[in-house]
Amino acid sequence: MDVTPMVPEDRQVIQGYGDGGFRINGTVYEGSVLIFPGLTLDWSVTSFDEVTPETLQAIQDRADQVEVLLLGCGTSMQLVTRGLRDPLRAQGIVIEPMDTGAACRTYNVLVAEERRVAAALIAV
Repeated sequence: MDVTPMVPEDRQVIQGYGDGGFRINGTVYEGSVLIFPGLTLDWSVTSFDEVTPETLQAIQDRADQVEVLLLGCGTSMQLVTRGLRDPLRAQGIVIEPMDTGAACRTYNVLVAEERRVAAALIAV
């Protein structure tokens, strides 16, 4: 039985993660990434402590395309401070922190549902 979500061909799908990177639509990305349904960007963040409104500027620049931001915090979920949450919320973006593996799986489900989702994923 195939349990892979049906995703339109023009969407970015996370096929694997680990060993310090990600495989997205057949392309290997070393390090952290920002992923949108139609675009994947390298992200210079290497740890949760480096996540700031400034490092999430690419998300904020696309606020009209994003209603949910999944934050893959690394090997374990971390709490997001108001200083990070409030600037995103002011632009209509809800941030959901979780471990990176859970963020990858949740992203794939939401993109299959054609939700306005993005993910900021710290490599593990």
